[in-house]
Amino acid sequence: MQTRKSIDTQSVPLDPQQLQLAFAAFNEASEQLSGVYQELQHQVAELTQELALANGELHKQLTAKENLSQQLSLLLNALPGGVVSLSAQECIEQVNPAAIHILGAPLLGMTWLQVLQKRLTSTGLVNEWYVKLQKTSEQRRIRIESSATDSAGRRILLINDITEAYAVQEQIRRNQRLTAMGEMAANLAHQLRTPLSTALIYANHLGGDALAPSERKKLATKTIERLHHLEHLTKDMLRFVKGETNQLETVVISSLITELQQVIEPQMKQHNLQFTVNDYSADEFLITDRQALCGALINLLENAVQASPAGSQISFTIRLEKSNIVFSVLDNGPGIDSMLQERLFEPFFTTRSEGTGLGLAIARSVIQSMGGSIQINSSIERGTEFVIHLPRCNGD
Repeated sequence: MQTRKSIDTQSVPLDPQQLQLAFAAFNEASEQLSGVYQELQHQVAELTQELALANGELHKQLTAKENLSQQLSLLLNALPGGVVSLSAQECIEQVNPAAIHILGAPLLGMTWLQVLQKRLTSTGLVNEWYVKLQKTSEQRRIRIESSATDSAGRRILLINDITEAYAVQEQIRRNQRLTAMGEMAANLAHQLRTPLSTALIYANHLGGDALAPSERKKLATKTIERLHHLEHLTKDMLRFVKGETNQLETVVISSLITELQQVIEPQMKQHNLQFTVNDYSADEFLITDRQALCGALINLLENAVQASPAGSQISFTIRLEKSNIVFSVLDNGPGIDSMLQERLFEPFFTTRSEGTGLGLAIARSVIQSMGGSIQINSSIERGTEFVIHLPRCNGD
């Protein structure tokens, strides 16, 4: 029988010096690990403290923002004027109670164009509209101002009810006109007395039995002329006192110019004047009193006709600016002294014997009632230019 040979293994004795080195290396590694662990614990403690401070600061900021948001919300709700927030797509995102009171409900989700078309009516002045209150059906006058768009295309609309303020301004303007009338009463009496006295003299002569038919006809014509002058003066007085525009309608500028040409061109030909129209208004329109505006422009053109020598030129220019439509009437007449220019718009002031002195005063009154302005540029021997600025219609 075959027997297994046993192999006897014997332990190899370790060198004490090696053991000592191994223990030294182990202790050194342990100390390093312990140091790293303590360092990590220290860093974790610092990070935990910094995180707690950051969380505390964020909590303070969040609380402050929430408080600010609540304050702004209270302020927004307490504002007497309407506030409407529009998205980049012009959709209404947020409104305050005042906006709902003025414009009616619902508003959220509507586009601003829908509100303009369904709930507002233009006054003819830029940014001013009529609105009928939903609860009382009362018509109010409002002004709408828009902020600039932000980086996302959003904007804010501010809506103010100016009904009472507008009524006060109208009353002030009316009082000013009445005051001017009172101050010029003596002048007016003189202007009325002169043509009336002349008409009476002519009328007395008409009663003469020995008057030839040709002379009677001549006196009758002169009497009628004086009476027409009185009628014209009376109408001018009424227009000046009234000083407001009525019957608002959409007026396309190009059609208004055509109407003016039909009225004024015969006068230009009669006085042998060259009349040039420069119309750069394109399809621009105004919502205004057509008759009042037409009358004011005709008055300026007729003044130019009266001031221009035969053979000279009168230019009528209409151009567009960013916010205004500009009408310009330029003549090549003798010009107006700077001292007189300051008085041209005063009621009853005139440099012509047949003038009433109310034409330019009425023109300015009409233009101002439309939210516009009128200026004069003139110098001796260089002609005169009257310039009217009227606000363009605006959907904002």
